[in-house]
This record gives sequence, C-alpha cells and structure tokens, in this order.
Amino acid sequence: MNIFVGSLPFSLGEADLRESFEAYGPVDSVKIITDKFTGRSKGFGFVEMPNEEEGQKAIDELNGATVQGRAIVVNKSEPRPEGGERRSFGGGNSRPGGFNRDNNRSGGSGGGDRGGYNRGGNSGGGGDYNRGGRY
Repeated sequence: MNIFVGSLPFSLGEADLRESFEAYGPVDSVKIITDKFTGRSKGFGFVEMPNEEEGQKAIDELNGATVQGRAIVVNKSEPRPEGGERRSFGGGNSRPGGFNRDNNRSGGSGGGDRGGYNRGGNSGGGGDYNRGGRY
C-alpha cells in the first residue's frame, strides 16, 4: 500500500518517518520529497507498506497525529491517472520556468507556447509583464 504523508515538519528525516510507520508493520520504502535545487524537504512524502491492513491501521491512527508540533495528514496515495498532465507554471523560450528577461530582442509579448512572465526587450517591446500562451 502506498501512503501519502503531508504537513511534515521540514526537519523530519526519512529514518524518523520510517520509525513512526514501523510501529504498525513492515515498511518497504520511505521517500520524503525534496526541492531539487535546495535539497530542502517540501513537507510531504510517501511510505510503502506491503500489508494493506497494517497500512490502513497506520493511516487511521497517524492521520492528524502531532509530529514535532505539527498535525500530519496521512491517507492512501492514489496513483496519478495515466496520461495525467503535470502542472507547470512559467516557461518562456530562454530559460525554463519563472521570470525571463529577453533583452535586446524584438517584441515583448508572451514567451513561447508555455506562457509565463517575460520582460519585453529594448527594441520594439513594452517593458511590462505580459502573459502569453497557456500554463
């Protein structure tokens, strides 16, 4: 059973999370999701337990429990629908995501087909933020 665990304290490690769930049965894996740039915890993770009954008991008893002063959220993780689209904000042609400056280029509208915030260039474009495309 794959279990989602949210509202985790940022300082909580995978070993601590594993220990909390092992009180209910064997744990196959534990993964706390981290930011790929900073390495800091995003405050949620997943626990894999082989036994459905033990996994459900862990969900029932740990959902709403206080861990390091925070009430955690624990529920069964549902698989992403096949072909499901991940949300992505930002974009543009010059760099992936976020705010992009297209200096010394013509035009200042949008930024490719992915949208995002782009700063107009110095020749022919406005200097304000324009939203183009879709996200």
